[in-house]
Amino acid sequence: MIVPDGIRTTDTTLGPRPALLVEPTDGPCAGTILYFHGGAYVCGSPRTALSLTGNLVARTGFRALSLEFPLAPEHPFPSAIEDTLSAYRALLDSGEDPSAIAFAGDSADGGLTVTTCLAVRDAGLPMPAAIVAFSPGLDATRTGESMDSKAGLDPFFTRETLGYTGAMYLAGQDPPQPMLSPAVLADPTGLPPMLLQAGTNELLLDDSTRMAARARAAGVDVVLDITADVPHVFQSFAGVLDEADDALDRAALFLTQHVRTPAMQENP
Repeated sequence: MIVPDGIRTTDTTLGPRPALLVEPTDGPCAGTILYFHGGAYVCGSPRTALSLTGNLVARTGFRALSLEFPLAPEHPFPSAIEDTLSAYRALLDSGEDPSAIAFAGDSADGGLTVTTCLAVRDAGLPMPAAIVAFSPGLDATRTGESMDSKAGLDPFFTRETLGYTGAMYLAGQDPPQPMLSPAVLADPTGLPPMLLQAGTNELLLDDSTRMAARARAAGVDVVLDITADVPHVFQSFAGVLDEADDALDRAALFLTQHVRTPAMQENP
């Protein structure tokens, strides 16, 4: 993991939860990325995602708040969604304009970018400006064709390992429900523009392809960005893989196109 230059980090809180604030060192920040770190809901932290948050901050000039939330098995579904929704409420309560906030995340917690927006909609709160999800997990039913067609190509996952970690988060809950399997069961109507990035060698590839199709059918602005011959959350290899740097450039462009900074609001 290579963390880019030109950023600074500060431990902080967001609502009741700890968070890591990542900012550019060369000036004030205009927008906010609320980031959900990966780790299958059972591991990981804002520090393990610092290559991703740092690169997004360095490329956009926005600040990122990377949320630390309790993990399974001690804190199973729907704990993570409750914490991310609370973090978003805290941002809004602090006076942050929702049009200046984007959700971003990776792996299982990339799926939280979508399910948190579903919770935002259900709570009657204003939507954030955009979603960016790196290799998101969006189907706890594991019914995507890529779960079998990419077996042996994915260097990180097997159906068995995904089942093991998934069971810790599910804690006996039935996977076929919208907040666990939005790619196959959720109604994404009203969700903000979303960018879904994945690699062709991923077991979870069809989580992104089916979510994109479902969002498109609901009239959501969606970009499905698939890169050949790269693994799960390949963007974390920025500085090593050209494909990772290129994908992060595209993600940063997407964010700057959709997040409305104060200067943009004064000059629409």
